[in-house]
Amino acid sequence: MRELLGELKEDGETAAGGGSARSAFGDGNGVGSADAEGSSYSQDSTQQFSSHHDVAMDLINSVTGVDEEGRSRQRILSFAAKRYVNAIERNPDDPDAYYNWALVLQESADNVDPNSSSSKDALLEEACKKYAEATRLCPTLYDAYYNWAIAIADRAKMRGRTKEAEELWKQAILNYEKAVQLNWNSPQALNNWGLGLQELSAIVPARDKQTIIKTAISKFRAAIQLQFDFHRAIYNLGTVLYGLAEDTMRSGKPDVSPNELYSQSAIYVAAAHALKPNYSVYRSALRLVRSMLPLPYLKVGYLTAPPANNAIAPHKDWERSQFILNHEGLQQADASDQPPSQSPGHLDRGRKPVRINIADIVSVSACADLTLPSGAGLCIETIHGPTFLVADSWEALDGWLDAIRLVYTIFARGKSDVLAGIITG
Repeated sequence: MRELLGELKEDGETAAGGGSARSAFGDGNGVGSADAEGSSYSQDSTQQFSSHHDVAMDLINSVTGVDEEGRSRQRILSFAAKRYVNAIERNPDDPDAYYNWALVLQESADNVDPNSSSSKDALLEEACKKYAEATRLCPTLYDAYYNWAIAIADRAKMRGRTKEAEELWKQAILNYEKAVQLNWNSPQALNNWGLGLQELSAIVPARDKQTIIKTAISKFRAAIQLQFDFHRAIYNLGTVLYGLAEDTMRSGKPDVSPNELYSQSAIYVAAAHALKPNYSVYRSALRLVRSMLPLPYLKVGYLTAPPANNAIAPHKDWERSQFILNHEGLQQADASDQPPSQSPGHLDRGRKPVRINIADIVSVSACADLTLPSGAGLCIETIHGPTFLVADSWEALDGWLDAIRLVYTIFARGKSDVLAGIITG
């Protein structure tokens, strides 16, 4: 959306500088070049289109902006809207023209005076109609589904926790789902999908809430797996886990310990803050959840490990013991490493503990291998070779995968000192 304004401004300046209006808003903006003879509109269709176009243009022209910058931007948007209307009149089957017109309407809605919610909603409603037409003409137009979902979500936010908002959130979620189906490699769409589910969970009956929340968690996690330093998705996963912990605490019938959920939440908030330490929202959230971490570590839990230097040892020789993760690495806990309020591990003191330095990690992945003991397999590939461990469950494995990847990502971004300050400061 924000890139649109720059493109429009550049094109508008070109037109003002002496170039023809058509060349200024030609192929570079995706407007079709078919001429008027290509139109298949009947007279009734033309009249209907003209009516819709008048409504949309009136809405755009009614936006004045709240300051000089806003007014300048709106003049550019109005100019662009006229070009897209002309393009559709020449070729009513041009999905790009409808898509770009929808973007102009959506951008105009952002330019509305904050005290005029009705005008903003009307602009977004018109934008949704244009996105619907664009996707009807081109069902594989990923960007249209994505921005359409954003427009619907903005309309839902205006309606609070009402039945109408619930229906709008469901529509937005369906469009995010369609966008991801068309482009699976879109962490932002997955993140927004998760946010939509999170908002929906606050409206639906309590019996439906947990299922929706778990789906939201899976979307945030999928976004992070596509982009390990996607701090917004990392933070959002932390907030949804915190909310789940609160709900679990209130219900009195936890499937998972509320303390475990709080601790998981704190890991993601801490990671988001480490990646973006200047974000005040992350800093405030960290103050709330830092005490929920197993300080002076980021994560403490159980994994089953083979004897040192014998990854293919018989299953009976593998041992379930406590592991600790901090900014430096992952290692089996011994008596001197026990964090506060943690029960001691069962590590045989005659065995050499597993130690993996973050700087040595090449990749971290789940693995299902019959040579491993039962459970959820974890493979940590390092410059010294692979280390195989087994988590108690696949759900527990997700937590370990995320935590190790996040610590490595923070290290790779040169922010290990920030994470160290969080857990040891």
